[in-house]
This record gives sequence, C-alpha cells and structure tokens, in this order.
Amino acid sequence: MDKSEIKTIVERVTAQILKVDPKEITPTANFSFDLGADSMQSIELIAAFEEEFDIQMDEQKAREVQTVEGAVEFIAGYLK
Repeated sequence: MDKSEIKTIVERVTAQILKVDPKEITPTANFSFDLGADSMQSIELIAAFEEEFDIQMDEQKAREVQTVEGAVEFIAGYLK
C-alpha cells in the first residue's frame, strides 16, 4: 500500500470519526486544533486506524502524532 492510499483512508476515517467536511482535512491539519478532536476522539481515531490497516500501534507514540500527514507517515512505518 502506498502513501497516497494510506492518505485517502486516513482522510476518510478522520472525516467519519470527527464528523468534519473532508475538504477541511489537509496534510498539515492538526487533529486537535484544526479538526477539533478531543481526547476521546483521538483514542477512537487510533482504534479506527488500527482496525482499518490491521495493525497494532504503540498508543503512546500514536497520541504524539498531531497532523494528518504525520498519521500517514506513522501508519506507513507500521505497514513496511
């Protein structure tokens, strides 16, 4: 799976969980500040990404990821 595929899935999942317009989701969008994720939604995002990509992420490190682009890179690292 290449990064463009990962990005598409991250954007779709983010829009669903955070209930935001997909047009608001840019590579540099911050999950909390730009997209309005609270701590519970952050946990939901991590769980949804794990399920979608069939991976088990380090939750502590996953919580440190702040942007959409960062999430794509982080997930890509698990898929190698």
